[in-house]
Amino acid sequence: MDALADGSPLLLALGLVLIIEGLLPLVSPVCWREAMRRIAQFRDGQIRFVGLGSIAIGLALILIA
Repeated sequence: MDALADGSPLLLALGLVLIIEGLLPLVSPVCWREAMRRIAQFRDGQIRFVGLGSIAIGLALILIA
Protein backbone atom coordinates (compact mmCIF):
# COMPACT_ATOMS: atom_id res chain seq x y z
CA MET A 1 0.00 0.00 0.00
CA ASP A 2 2.99 2.31 0.54
CA ALA A 3 3.77 2.24 -3.19
CA LEU A 4 0.36 3.71 -3.93
CA ALA A 5 0.71 6.38 -1.26
CA ASP A 6 4.19 7.37 -2.49
CA GLY A 7 3.04 7.74 -6.09
CA SER A 8 5.42 5.09 -7.40
CA PRO A 9 6.50 6.04 -10.95
CA LEU A 10 6.01 2.44 -12.06
CA LEU A 11 2.42 2.38 -10.83
CA LEU A 12 1.77 5.78 -12.38
CA ALA A 13 3.15 4.57 -15.72
CA LEU A 14 1.07 1.40 -15.56
CA GLY A 15 -2.04 3.42 -14.74
CA LEU A 16 -1.39 5.72 -17.69
CA VAL A 17 -0.95 2.75 -20.03
CA LEU A 18 -4.24 1.26 -18.86
CA ILE A 19 -6.05 4.57 -19.33
CA ILE A 20 -4.68 4.98 -22.85
CA GLU A 21 -5.41 1.34 -23.73
CA GLY A 22 -8.99 1.74 -22.50
CA LEU A 23 -9.80 4.85 -24.53
CA LEU A 24 -10.54 3.23 -27.89
CA PRO A 25 -12.83 0.47 -26.58
CA LEU A 26 -14.69 3.08 -24.53
CA VAL A 27 -15.07 5.64 -27.30
CA SER A 28 -15.56 3.31 -30.27
CA PRO A 29 -16.07 -0.37 -29.47
CA VAL A 30 -16.90 -1.17 -33.11
CA CYS A 31 -13.60 0.32 -34.28
CA TRP A 32 -11.71 -1.49 -31.52
CA ARG A 33 -13.31 -4.83 -32.42
CA GLU A 34 -12.43 -4.33 -36.10
CA ALA A 35 -8.83 -3.48 -35.20
CA MET A 36 -8.55 -6.63 -33.07
CA ARG A 37 -10.03 -8.71 -35.91
CA ARG A 38 -7.44 -7.34 -38.33
CA ILE A 39 -4.56 -7.85 -35.90
CA ALA A 40 -5.65 -11.46 -35.35
CA GLN A 41 -5.06 -12.04 -39.07
CA PHE A 42 -1.43 -10.81 -38.94
CA ARG A 43 1.37 -13.33 -39.20
CA ASP A 44 3.50 -13.87 -36.08
CA GLY A 45 6.40 -11.94 -37.59
CA GLN A 46 4.19 -8.92 -38.26
CA ILE A 47 2.91 -8.90 -34.69
CA ARG A 48 6.48 -9.19 -33.36
CA PHE A 49 7.54 -6.26 -35.57
CA VAL A 50 4.72 -4.12 -34.14
CA GLY A 51 5.82 -5.11 -30.63
CA LEU A 52 9.44 -4.25 -31.41
CA GLY A 53 8.40 -0.89 -32.82
CA SER A 54 6.34 -0.14 -29.71
CA ILE A 55 9.28 -1.00 -27.46
CA ALA A 56 11.65 1.16 -29.51
CA ILE A 57 9.30 4.17 -29.43
CA GLY A 58 8.71 3.68 -25.71
CA LEU A 59 12.42 3.54 -24.96
CA ALA A 60 13.07 6.63 -27.08
CA LEU A 61 10.37 8.55 -25.21
CA ILE A 62 11.84 7.47 -21.87
CA LEU A 63 15.31 8.57 -22.93
CA ILE A 64 14.18 12.06 -24.02
CA ALA A 65 11.94 12.55 -20.97
